[in-house]
Amino acid sequence: MTFKLGIDIGGTFTDFALFEDRTGYVAIHKQLTTPHEPSESVLDGTRNILAAQDLSLTQVDTVVHGTTLVTNALIERKGCVTGMLTTAGFRDVLDIAESTRHDSYDWHVRLQQPLISRDILPAAMRYEIHERVDHRGVVIQPLDIEEVRTGVAALIKEFQIESLAVCLLHSYQNPSHEKRIKDLLADEFPALYVSSSAEVFPFMREYERFTTTSINAYVQPLVDRYLSRIEEGLEQQGFSGDLYIMSSNAGTLIPDIARRLPVRIMESGPTAGALMASHLGETLSLPNLLSYDTGGTTSKGCLIHDGKLRKRYEMETAQVHEFKKGSGLVVKTPVVDMIEIGAGGGSIAEVDDRGLLRVGPRSSGADPGPACYGRGGNDPTLTDADLILGYLDADFFLGGSMQLHQPAAEIAITKSVGSPLGLDLTAAAWGIHETINENCARAFRMHASERMVDYRNCSMVAFGGSAPIRATRVARKLRIPRVIVPLGAGVFSAFGLLISPLSFDALRSHRVTLDALSPQRFLDEYQSLSDEAQGFLTQAGVAESDVRLTRRLDMRYEGQGFEVEVVLPDTTDLGALFGELPKLFSDTYARVFSMSFIEQPVEIVNWKVEARGPNPEMKRAFRLRSENTASNELKGHRMAYFPEQSSYERCPVYNRYALQPNSTFSGPAIIEERESTCVLGMHDSVNVDEHHNLIINLTYGKENG
Repeated sequence: MTFKLGIDIGGTFTDFALFEDRTGYVAIHKQLTTPHEPSESVLDGTRNILAAQDLSLTQVDTVVHGTTLVTNALIERKGCVTGMLTTAGFRDVLDIAESTRHDSYDWHVRLQQPLISRDILPAAMRYEIHERVDHRGVVIQPLDIEEVRTGVAALIKEFQIESLAVCLLHSYQNPSHEKRIKDLLADEFPALYVSSSAEVFPFMREYERFTTTSINAYVQPLVDRYLSRIEEGLEQQGFSGDLYIMSSNAGTLIPDIARRLPVRIMESGPTAGALMASHLGETLSLPNLLSYDTGGTTSKGCLIHDGKLRKRYEMETAQVHEFKKGSGLVVKTPVVDMIEIGAGGGSIAEVDDRGLLRVGPRSSGADPGPACYGRGGNDPTLTDADLILGYLDADFFLGGSMQLHQPAAEIAITKSVGSPLGLDLTAAAWGIHETINENCARAFRMHASERMVDYRNCSMVAFGGSAPIRATRVARKLRIPRVIVPLGAGVFSAFGLLISPLSFDALRSHRVTLDALSPQRFLDEYQSLSDEAQGFLTQAGVAESDVRLTRRLDMRYEGQGFEVEVVLPDTTDLGALFGELPKLFSDTYARVFSMSFIEQPVEIVNWKVEARGPNPEMKRAFRLRSENTASNELKGHRMAYFPEQSSYERCPVYNRYALQPNSTFSGPAIIEERESTCVLGMHDSVNVDEHHNLIINLTYGKENG
């Protein structure tokens, strides 16, 4: 028997899923993350889950890892000291940014500061060099290699930089200068990490390319050292198989690529959950879904339309003001389209300056954690509120391996929320719980509206340690008719890691009008990109015959400032496809803007190729190894708060592992498994399907909206 192990690090918990291909056996585990050194929870948890199954790491042939390391480093500003080489006259690009204000009416507007500072010293951390390539890729001022050598030496001496971002003008069109610089630095400064914008993101528009490269350089040493600790720790435990890192595009990378392009693993954990939700939707023949994931720190929402994850190439991270575009760091990288807000089990509740209740985005994290964890935390959190409301069992948190302290939760909520607002304990706890519900619903509603999606035609897949508790409440606010809670919901993203294929996106800006483009040049452009994308997979051992290619173009009418993405049909005859480009663009443009202009000249701006390997198989009806299985479905009863009655109600508590297919019952009820808890409201009914998913149907009438 050979096993695969998925490991997903979150801000509060690290999740593990162990899967055996032949039998479909699965074991799961969850433990607190170690923020001071995340690799500790990875390696300790690996030992714990294997020991519980009387296995060793020598029996595991694949480990797939998703991590929030990059995102956390950016939010907390815990990357390395980074310098920049740029074309003379362009060192202020990071400060000028897009020259927009994310809030026109805020006199005290704050912007996220660039990762690489620009000061007025002669040896500024952004060092200008005299070279110039024009927009066509023609060299109009040669590179002075001695100036590069002098500048980098000055940055190392003056600031002790550990990493360098090389961002030259128009290098996406002609990368020769950046390549020469990188080759020189590899020889003369081998300890220096170097990120070249022509490799990280070779697209036009300087600000997006510069800031993405800066982010890559800022976290590269951190990621390199982290992966080395993971590799060494696994090897010491006897692992000799393949290690893969989840990327933001719903695929995986080998560690060497993750080290070189760490910006591509920013959303690895959340993406794995959305991928698994898509897989579940395919299993259940439900093509339109809202993936709803709440852990200890954040909530994530992802729309799945016609069975496909939406993809984009730009995101913002480390926003100063939540939901305000332009207040964060812009990142250009292939990523699954999702929305993420600071709303999790560890979200801190407090009374703001206006005297109103606010929950999140500040989080207690894993250390010290919510007050009820008994680890020194004094701030009230969502988990504390859920415990007070009766939704969590203090003696069965993580299957009883972690005891919760209700008196600590009561003291924290009363002191910080109840007393300042004049509310009793129950009202304060419900206010915290409902505030998070409304925050999630508001964020998801905005996300769907911007993408012209009606949630009434979707089902919700709820997972993570905290989402199943509040899923039906959030679904009702969006008028979603059905909520699905999968078996092992608390570690669902770790399952997603195990079904992610090897994948890589090759991207390039090359602006050309269709009239000036010949069929042969079109073929040559795509052949070059296809070879690049496919090469990353063959390097990881994927046979060329198993690689699937998806080709996309960013196109626009000549003279426009922004593009629409055109997905090209899956065909090997690109020559025949060339003649279809005007119609493909016109149809795509009309779908977006409800009109098109047939006679107007069209141009291609960006070229994209996504290469994906075979999808790893996972049995749809796996068997969950658990010490918590029992013959009795009903565990007992517990008093829990339901606002419809404005009181605590005695409701049944069910053992999730004992529920058999075709079991049906109605709320109010609580369904417990080791890593998560599902709460059914007064008007909810549930059916257990053949795959042991909870299918919760919501009814809407005058009495419940």
